[in-house]
Amino acid sequence: MKLKVCGMKYQDNMEQVATLQPDYLGFIFYEKSPRYFDTTITELPDSIKKTGVFVDDSVEYISSQIERHQLSAVQLHGHESPETCRLLKSTNVEVIKVFSIKDEFDFSILKPYEDFVDYFLFDTKGKLPGGNGYTFDWNVLKDYPSTKPFFLSGGIGLEQIDAIKEFKQSEASKYCYALDVNSKFEIEPGLKNIEKLKEFKNKLSC
Repeated sequence: MKLKVCGMKYQDNMEQVATLQPDYLGFIFYEKSPRYFDTTITELPDSIKKTGVFVDDSVEYISSQIERHQLSAVQLHGHESPETCRLLKSTNVEVIKVFSIKDEFDFSILKPYEDFVDYFLFDTKGKLPGGNGYTFDWNVLKDYPSTKPFFLSGGIGLEQIDAIKEFKQSEASKYCYALDVNSKFEIEPGLKNIEKLKEFKNKLSC
């Protein structure tokens, strides 16, 4: 599975996380988030995909941030339409559409998005659009009807290592492309604990 570290905010911290070679680094362009990003992304290795996280923004605004920060991917965390996804996909970035899950989920709502996104992302339904720090019941994903690869998100931390390994052995993980981590690895919002991330990567690969 690939790894995405989301909610980056500080230049030095970005550089430190980049040394761990995650596949994606996420930057949140949502003003109400404590991890809101409004500065310049430091130069990163080409192997790391810079991902902008947006909540119900216009295609024009998202496109301007793609250009400004040379983003490789956009993660849409609001109520964006399939048409919005289609327009953004035409800009040649990866499009990740987020859906939040609590105890159950109606997978039929994914169908209109299938042709216009590269990945789905499933996280935990909470008060905020992401970064709530709780996991949902991954067994829900055994009913996943699509072949579209997805990111697994929502409260993933070191204490989930065994559960992740178990999930990887299950049919539900067949199309799980990446893990998305954020709040469980923070010293404060936007500041990641490098040692914890390093331990997480090492334990996952054991």
